[in-house]
Amino acid sequence: MEICRIVFKVLVCWFPVIFIHFDGGVMGFHNIYPEYQSLTAVKVNHSHKPVYHFQPKQNWINDPNAPMYYKGFYHLFYQYNPKGAVWGNIVWAHSVSKDMINWIPLKPAMVPSEWFDKYGCWSGSATILPGDKPLILYTGVVNPKPEPGYQVQNYAIPANYSDPYLQDWVKPKNNPIIKPTKENVSAFRDPTTAWKVNGQWEMTLGSKVDMVGVSYLYRSPDFIKWTLVDHPLHQKENVGMWECPDFYPVSVKGDKGLDTTVTEGDIKHVFKVSLDSTRYDTYTIGKYDTKNDRYIPDEGMIDSWASLRYDWGNFYASKSFFDPSKHRRIIWGWANESSTKTESVRKGWAGIQLIPRTVWLDPSGKQLLQWPVTELETLRGKHVKLINEVLEQGDKIEVRGITAAQADVDVVFRFRGLDKAEEYDTKWDKLFPPETLAKSICHMMGTTKQGGLGPFGLLTLTSKDFEEYTPVFFRVFNTQDNTKHKVLMCSDAFPSTLNHEEYRPSFGGFVDVDLSENKISLRSLIDHSVVESFGAEGKTVITSRVYPTLAVGDKVHLHVFNNGTEAVTVEKLDAWSMKEPRMN
Repeated sequence: MEICRIVFKVLVCWFPVIFIHFDGGVMGFHNIYPEYQSLTAVKVNHSHKPVYHFQPKQNWINDPNAPMYYKGFYHLFYQYNPKGAVWGNIVWAHSVSKDMINWIPLKPAMVPSEWFDKYGCWSGSATILPGDKPLILYTGVVNPKPEPGYQVQNYAIPANYSDPYLQDWVKPKNNPIIKPTKENVSAFRDPTTAWKVNGQWEMTLGSKVDMVGVSYLYRSPDFIKWTLVDHPLHQKENVGMWECPDFYPVSVKGDKGLDTTVTEGDIKHVFKVSLDSTRYDTYTIGKYDTKNDRYIPDEGMIDSWASLRYDWGNFYASKSFFDPSKHRRIIWGWANESSTKTESVRKGWAGIQLIPRTVWLDPSGKQLLQWPVTELETLRGKHVKLINEVLEQGDKIEVRGITAAQADVDVVFRFRGLDKAEEYDTKWDKLFPPETLAKSICHMMGTTKQGGLGPFGLLTLTSKDFEEYTPVFFRVFNTQDNTKHKVLMCSDAFPSTLNHEEYRPSFGGFVDVDLSENKISLRSLIDHSVVESFGAEGKTVITSRVYPTLAVGDKVHLHVFNNGTEAVTVEKLDAWSMKEPRMN
C-alpha cells in the first residue's frame, strides 16, 4: 500500500455569515410534479448511483414499509413509483433476501385497486400473528381532497401462508377497519406494528391537532374491530405532524432485541416519530405504563424538535422490526436525494434505503446505539491498513489501494490529551436553536478553521486536487468549568461538489462519549453518492447525500486528516473495497 503525506491546505473559503443554513432539516419530499411523475427514464445514469445500498433498478422510492422475517427470508416493502423518478403513482414494491444485502425483486405487493385505497397505498407495518401469520396494516387514501388526501387504515393478508416469498396479498372487503376522526382526515396515517397488552391487541398511528403531535392509540380483541382509546399513547405540543411512528421495547441489559409484544420485565420502551415539519426522525426512551396505557419519557429526556435522533443527516421515515432468527431489532431508514427534481428525472432514479442497522440500548440508558448489520461485512473485498500514523496539524494521509468510491472504512483516532481542546463558545447556544445547534457549528467552522483538538477525521469522495471533498470529522471542546468536554461530529456536504446548484447541507450531532482513554472511533460507509457514518461505535450517526462532478468512479480519493494544533494518531485504520451485491 502506498501512503502519500502532504500538507493540509485551505480547501474552501470560510464565510460563515453568508453560508450558514438556518433551516431545520433536510430537503422536503412528496411534492407533486404531474408533468414528471410518469416520465420514464430512457437510460439510467449510474454516475452517482449507489451499489451496495438498497434500491430498485430505477425510479423513485421512499418509505421502507413492513419489514419482517418470515420462513427464512427477510421481506422489505417500500413506497415506489413504477413510472418515474419523482413521487407519484405509489405502490408497495417488494423484495426478499436471505441476508438483507443481496435482494431479489418480486412483483408489487399492493397497488391502488379498491375504493379504500384508490388514491394511494401509503406506509404501514407488519405484525406476525399467532400461528406465524403475517398481517399488514397500511394507510389507504380514498379521496385526494383535502390535501394530501382523506386517509383510512386498511389491512392485507397473504393469499398463501405457505409461500415463503409472500408474493400475493389480499385486501379483504371489510376494509377500511379504521376511519379518521373528523378533524384529522388528512393527517391520519402510518400504523405501527401491533403489540398485545391486557389481553387485547394495540397499535398506534401518527396525526396532529394544530401543532400538537399526536399518536392515537387503538385497541382490538381480534385485529379487525378496532376502537379508539380515549387518550393518545403519547402527544406533544409545538412539534407538528407525527409521521411513521414506531414503538418498541429494548432490554436494559445487553444488545439482544425484543419482540414488540414484550411489555413487561427489565425493559424500557422507545417512542420514535418522523417529524413532518423538519424531516428528522426523533426518539425518546421511557416507560410504557401498561396499567394506564400511556408512554412516559424518562425524566430528563428532551421531547421536542431537539430530541435524540437515529441519524443527524439524510434519514427519514424509518421502520424497525424484530429479527427472531438472530434476536435483534433492525432499523431501516430512507435517504432521499439532495438533488433537484429535474436531475432525478435526468438520471432516472431517486432515493435509497440505508444499510439496515442493529439497534440496542446504550448501557447508560440515555440513548440508543446503532451499527450496520454484520452481514454487510460479506461484501468486503480488498483490504488496506494503517497503524500508528501521526497526523500533525495540516497533515493528511491518502489511503490507497482500495476503491475509494465504494468502501467501508473503520478508524480509531488517538490523541495525547485534552488540554489543547478549544473552549466551547456559549454564545452559540443563544445564536442557534437546539435542534440546529450542532449542524450550525459544523457549517460555521468546517474543516479549515483550525482548532485545538480537531477538526480531524476522514476526507471522503475527494477529487485529485481537493476541488471536491466530503469530510466526516470530530471537534473536541472544553466547557467553561473544565469538568467535561463536548464532542462534535460533522458530515459536511458544502465542499462536496463544484455544482453549486446542489443542496449541500452541513450536518452535525454531539457525541456523548467517554474520552478518558483519549480515543474515538469512526466508521464510514462510502457508496458513490452516500456517506453513512457511525461515530464512537454507533453513538452518533450522520448520513450525507452528495454529487461530485470530479470525484466520480476511479477518480475518487480517500484521506485521513488533522487540522488541529494537537497531533492526532491514527491508531488503527482498516479500509475495504466493497463488492457489488445482487441488487434487484
